[in-house]
Amino acid sequence: MTACSSKTEIPAVYTDIQQPVSIYPDYKEIIIPPNIAPLNFLVRSPGKEFVAVLAEEKDQLTVSSSEGSSIRFEETDWQNFIRRHKGNSLNMTIYAHTGKGWLRYPPYTIRVADEDIDPYISYRLIEPGYSTYRQLGLYQRNLTTFEEQPIYENNRSFDFRDNHCVNCHNYQNYSTRNMLFHVRTNHSGTIIARDGQVEKIDFRNDSIIGGAVYPSWHPKRDWIVFSSNKTGQAFHTLNREKVEVIDQASDLIFYDAEQKTVRYIFKTDSLLETFPQWSPTGDRIYYCVADLKTLRSDSGTVTTTDFLHKYDRLHYNIMSLPFDSLTCSFGTPVSEVDCSAIGRSASVPRISPDGRFLLFTQGDYGQFHIWHKSADLYVKNLENETIYPLEALNSKDADSYHSWSSNGRWIVFSSRRDDGSYTRLYIAYFDPKGQAHKAFLLPQRSPEQNMTLLKSYNVPELTTDPVSISPETFRKIIYEAQAQTMTYR
Repeated sequence: MTACSSKTEIPAVYTDIQQPVSIYPDYKEIIIPPNIAPLNFLVRSPGKEFVAVLAEEKDQLTVSSSEGSSIRFEETDWQNFIRRHKGNSLNMTIYAHTGKGWLRYPPYTIRVADEDIDPYISYRLIEPGYSTYRQLGLYQRNLTTFEEQPIYENNRSFDFRDNHCVNCHNYQNYSTRNMLFHVRTNHSGTIIARDGQVEKIDFRNDSIIGGAVYPSWHPKRDWIVFSSNKTGQAFHTLNREKVEVIDQASDLIFYDAEQKTVRYIFKTDSLLETFPQWSPTGDRIYYCVADLKTLRSDSGTVTTTDFLHKYDRLHYNIMSLPFDSLTCSFGTPVSEVDCSAIGRSASVPRISPDGRFLLFTQGDYGQFHIWHKSADLYVKNLENETIYPLEALNSKDADSYHSWSSNGRWIVFSSRRDDGSYTRLYIAYFDPKGQAHKAFLLPQRSPEQNMTLLKSYNVPELTTDPVSISPETFRKIIYEAQAQTMTYR
């Protein structure tokens, strides 16, 4: 109780040193939302006791750690203090007692932005390498606190009869009122919730490649665009990468949830179209596309062997497609980002809520960049057509799947920069001029959690409200409901 008290005594006698303090996570010189949970951290510099002082002029928030090196702020004190100083820069000063007296490290700055971040984030937690679909689930976290709740979990232990995976959760316009996710293998189907009503849809049909995969929900209407993919995994033996997810065929389909009908947007043999995303106004979709001609063998066909031996020749570009909501028809594709021209490849196009910026992942090849160390985040300014990397966000390891906040001021993305194996979530401020600022690790009640959790965070999505449908309701539909089949036209 005393270690978390806001009445901690600040050392009166100390020695100033010039060496910067070492902390984990790295919360130095960052911009944070005024509604974020406490930035608890570990002090890695030597010491037996520590005192942290967060200050703005004469207003101070203090906390100490008398056992170990964990600095944890009381949630209410933190929230009140941060809210009081919205738009201001705060100084964090660390004192360390080494046994020979107190040391004071140079302060570092934390700036509190004016704009909130959406209070909820959902993600999948999954083992980074897996061969059985066990102990994984979809979860939602309240970013203003540390509360995490399951949206849906599969089985805790392996059972062949009930073995199934869940993935690709998606929401309409940052609200959980309308949402979906897929169930794979046993009990399979797409779980779609609209206004509290849950149904299971079976998109598989002999006229499409492999069911519905990557989704995007129209911002205003009950229209969902999916890619339909035929994918497979391959594993490297001598390579710094671990797993290769190869897309052997993919098209785009359009689903009308009211009419229960599906139709093709694209049905091509030579092109791989994937990762569709509606614009914020719903008058255009963005998507990735690669040309199979780069893999074509001497016989003129593309074989499985070609995919396995030439996987690094696949380069995806980003295209957009105009959409007329009155006629429900699509126009002529437009090139947005030509990555193949520079020997690179794009994935996961996402448009900022104000329609000004196209955020995407760029890597050396392919489209499953969560495994690729070359993966970095890039932006295209849709007003002046400039394309540039978000240097403040990128690292030497995979920086990939990303989403915007509903006000366009925050980006959440997944990164493997910490240890190269486990994906963690990072948050960054994106200013109105189109520049990203230093990213910080998702805060946890225990700062050790990001080192000890043996799961990867997958597909972070920000929402303005929590999922209200219970895991038990989803489980009942998944296990007991007969999946509805679709009419294709």
